[in-house]
Amino acid sequence: MVDVTVIGAGVIGCAVARELTRYCLDVCVVEKETDVCEGTSKANSGIVHAGFDAKPGTLKAALNVKGCGMIPELARTLDFAYRNNEALVLCFDEAQLGGLRELYDRGIANGVEGLELLTPEQVREAEPALNDVAGALLARTSGIVCPFEMTIAFAENACDNGAVFRFDTTVKGITRDGSLYRILTDKGSFESRYIVNAAGVYADTIHNMVCEDKMKITPRRGEYYLLDKEVGNTVKRTIFQLPTKMGKGVLVTPTAHGNLMVGPSADNIDDKENTATTSGGLASVKERAGLSVSGIPFGKTITNFSGLRAVGETDDFIIKESAENFIDAAGIESPGLTSAPAIAGYIADIIVKKDGLHPRSDFIETRKGVKHFAALSREEQNELIRNDPAYGNIVCRCETVTEGEIRDAIDRTLGAKTLDGVKRRTRAGMGRCQAGFCTPKTMALIAEKYGIPLDSVRKN
Repeated sequence: MVDVTVIGAGVIGCAVARELTRYCLDVCVVEKETDVCEGTSKANSGIVHAGFDAKPGTLKAALNVKGCGMIPELARTLDFAYRNNEALVLCFDEAQLGGLRELYDRGIANGVEGLELLTPEQVREAEPALNDVAGALLARTSGIVCPFEMTIAFAENACDNGAVFRFDTTVKGITRDGSLYRILTDKGSFESRYIVNAAGVYADTIHNMVCEDKMKITPRRGEYYLLDKEVGNTVKRTIFQLPTKMGKGVLVTPTAHGNLMVGPSADNIDDKENTATTSGGLASVKERAGLSVSGIPFGKTITNFSGLRAVGETDDFIIKESAENFIDAAGIESPGLTSAPAIAGYIADIIVKKDGLHPRSDFIETRKGVKHFAALSREEQNELIRNDPAYGNIVCRCETVTEGEIRDAIDRTLGAKTLDGVKRRTRAGMGRCQAGFCTPKTMALIAEKYGIPLDSVRKN
């Protein structure tokens, strides 16, 4: 038996688990995949949204602004990549300048600081690559983050503070037995006093096992282009267009690690596992992005990918105690990544107040990530190699990832078990050749660690 079971090891589930380990609670995270960050959290824009888009008075608005304010400090204490690069929302037609003013007013109502309406001349000076515009909204608190590193940081810190992660474990049913929930999985059953439903696009499936009022989550697929670091400075800020009911539109943005990213499309689909990219979806992204920046060097694309957003029926986050001791964190679409640490605090408060808990004195607040060799000075690199010669052996040439980093990623808390697990912790395989060079050596290191034959190593 455990105190709290968190279902889903995406950014929300991992952030919740970390927050709950601040208290004397036995926390278990159940995840159907082999690793954290295997769903929506691995395939998104990586944007830290300022909070001007959400309707005032909603959970989205409040938790977006609060989360945006929390992430810079969390990036320092938990050691994940973050840049405060600001954002621009473009308006191309003078007749729509009222929509820009409405976004500004909404942001002020939500408590967003650093907003400013810019003239066409100011926009051109700020971002010379942009097409002609009628005006723009500047959001100074907006930023970019590495979503993999952020999710993994929450998970590792939660684990270091006592949370238990059960991977490759699918929830098949939930029943209520007195004051406890019995959770039936494909790996056996166990009991829990509380359940936090952070199952992403499957949050409706979990909710409907427990609650009489049924829920529906619609997967919304977004397709992206990821371009080489050679063109990562095409724009400095995240470039948005005026949003529509389908989202914040196609953006053009640098990434936290220096690539250029363009996307996403927005298509509601039925299949919760369909992350295929399509010629039609990618063509629409390319066309719409061209409104903001002409001549985007799509010939420098190194990969395409798609992700699924979990869209609820309320146009707001669904975060509430939907049944006794059963807490939903459902419909967490954009700005869910930004809101994650605030959502975690919101959910923890529900449980803490019910149980009358007080924080632990021995909570470990900080975490250090994999030491990225390429980010170090030459002196630091040489010192690292002197202490461990494996750091002098380059495995991934595109991203300058060493054997030492890969061994660290495999050996550390919640260590990588797959090629994708190594990739998200070290960036080995994320570069120009997309793992064409480093795959064999990475496979050999995984096989050595787990004592398995080479042909048993999996991509994911």
